[in-house]
Amino acid sequence: MAAGEKRRRMPRPLAVADLLATVLHGQPAEKRLQEGKIWLVWDGTVGPAIAAQARPSGFRDGVLTVMVANAPWMQQLTFLKRDIMARLNARLGCDLITDIYLRAGRPEMPPVTVKTSPPAPRQLSTAEQEQIAEQTATVVDQELRDAIAGLLGRHLASRVNDNKS
Repeated sequence: MAAGEKRRRMPRPLAVADLLATVLHGQPAEKRLQEGKIWLVWDGTVGPAIAAQARPSGFRDGVLTVMVANAPWMQQLTFLKRDIMARLNARLGCDLITDIYLRAGRPEMPPVTVKTSPPAPRQLSTAEQEQIAEQTATVVDQELRDAIAGLLGRHLASRVNDNKS
């Protein structure tokens, strides 16, 4: 690579789900992977009001079993079954669901995940900044040197104390 030329960016890594879909294409497990997507798209497809009262609990031979919290919601969802089925199939990209079976019961809610922000990185000491400059001084490519220095800086700043590890 000649001086002054910029290195071409690497492509972004593929999502594991996309890799699995590619590997399992044409295999019996491909259908199972597609069926598993029902749980992932449920909330976004039916909306928060229905998702709070009804959740998928099983899938077999094209029939999606949905647990519904109470009788009024069961009746309401009976009228919406065809629409929900059509929207789910559209979201899944195939006619996977042929019917929805509604069951009375307590819908299991997905676990709530609490997002916490990481602590703010601390400022690097002068000695740490000099250490980074020393360790990256031999890297000829400026863009690569900056990237390595950035990684080293973030690593050092993420450590809680100044003890060397």
